[in-house]
Amino acid sequence: MRFYSVVIPIYNRPDEIKELLESLTQQTFTNFEIIIVEDGSQIKCEEICNSFKDKLNIQYFYKENSGQGFSRNFGFEKAKGDYYIVFDSDCIIPKDYFETVDHFLNENPLDAFGGPDAALDSFTIVQKAISYSMTSFFTTGGIRGGNKQLEKFRPRSFNMGISKEVFEKTGGYNITRMGEDIEFSIRIEKAGFKTGLIPNAKVYHKRRTRLDQFYKQLFFFGRGRINIFRFYKSELKAVHLLPVAFVLALFFWLSTALWQWELFQLGAAVLAVYFILIGIDAFMKTKNFLVAWLSLITSFIQLFAYGMGFLKESFAYLRQPEPEGVKA
Repeated sequence: MRFYSVVIPIYNRPDEIKELLESLTQQTFTNFEIIIVEDGSQIKCEEICNSFKDKLNIQYFYKENSGQGFSRNFGFEKAKGDYYIVFDSDCIIPKDYFETVDHFLNENPLDAFGGPDAALDSFTIVQKAISYSMTSFFTTGGIRGGNKQLEKFRPRSFNMGISKEVFEKTGGYNITRMGEDIEFSIRIEKAGFKTGLIPNAKVYHKRRTRLDQFYKQLFFFGRGRINIFRFYKSELKAVHLLPVAFVLALFFWLSTALWQWELFQLGAAVLAVYFILIGIDAFMKTKNFLVAWLSLITSFIQLFAYGMGFLKESFAYLRQPEPEGVKA
């Protein structure tokens, strides 16, 4: 029977880890350990972790802040499992997650894998709208995992598993931020390992609870895509330029109000049709008018913030092409 090691880096989010650990106590498959890596937090979660020791095979480690990528490597070095699974601290895990993964690996062996994310009914309206925008085919959600893919699937660190052999051969994360999970996934592929999506191995991902936090997160994601370009020039695809095209088209459209009113009206019509489609799709998936309406805002934020982050880091790349946050 496979043994799994769950590695969870955390930084100043003790309330989140409590919900995550509680969900892990409900698993139908229990042959796993949990390694919590406190990444230099000022607000520690050690007491919360200790309260689960009678329910879970859990270890807690505190270390100086180095970022989430290198904190995961720290956890991998402590792990005893055949597979190492990474969750973000703001995830809640369905009770059949490990059973689903183990069954899939029996039928379809993989060296590295990932799964999609979804929203729980208990999530706030904002969280549900953000979840829609991050998983929708109408936004960049189409590159993050699901049945409809805009590019080859690569595991992301909110829900990712690797074999022990993968870590031993690759050394884990090479960078600690700015697209660290994508860079790691690309390197796993280039090392000859088999990767894939396990469609039913979903997690409930809370993500951000405020729109300003969501903007900052997506802005950072856009910057991360250019940081990946610093490592792998061939990995910048047309699909990654969609948010940039959205931003540039938006600014061009707004400018037409000053010199070409008919063109401005045409752009407004195209934009309206696009967001009507998003609204309809969001309602069909969430069955909630308020979530569907708010999804228009979160989808706009996602595209705009990612595109702006992409553009900012593109200009930074022209000045400094070397990767950021590289492992020494």
